[in-house]
Amino acid sequence: MNQAMKLAAGSRFPEIRAPRLGGGEIAPGAMQVWRLLVVYRGKHCPLCKPYLTSLDKLLDEFAEAGVQVMAISADPAEKAEADRAEFGWRFPIGHDLSVPQMRELGLYVSSPRSAQETDRPFAEPGLFLINPDSLLQVVDISNAPWARPDLAAILRGVRRIQEVGYPIRGTLV
Repeated sequence: MNQAMKLAAGSRFPEIRAPRLGGGEIAPGAMQVWRLLVVYRGKHCPLCKPYLTSLDKLLDEFAEAGVQVMAISADPAEKAEADRAEFGWRFPIGHDLSVPQMRELGLYVSSPRSAQETDRPFAEPGLFLINPDSLLQVVDISNAPWARPDLAAILRGVRRIQEVGYPIRGTLV
């Protein structure tokens, strides 16, 4: 079995870059601010839509906390754009995440069950809160679409981290 190494809390976020809808690229590792990267499964996933819609509803509150929010998937631009148009998501969306990039992020990768599901391998859910020093403050990965962190709790956590200088947890090996 070919499993990727999981990213360690407190480690530097990889220099992942992917095309961004509307032009440019998603490059969370190159930024110098708080950022939240949500990796979603893609257009075929019925659980991703409400999750990303709840993220969009919290977008202004994340912005008030100084957190740049973005999402990314393996979907091609056409599928990602169709979802953005249908659901009105306002955050930057990256597309065409490759399997090597998924592995570099330590994500679980799945093959489609059928051609009707999707036409390529895709990442299972992941969430990365990256601090201004480009270190992983919070990392949450899942191998199943229904196991994802509560986004309002993540927002409360970000505020607490910033308020009291809460350290990166889980670094003892």
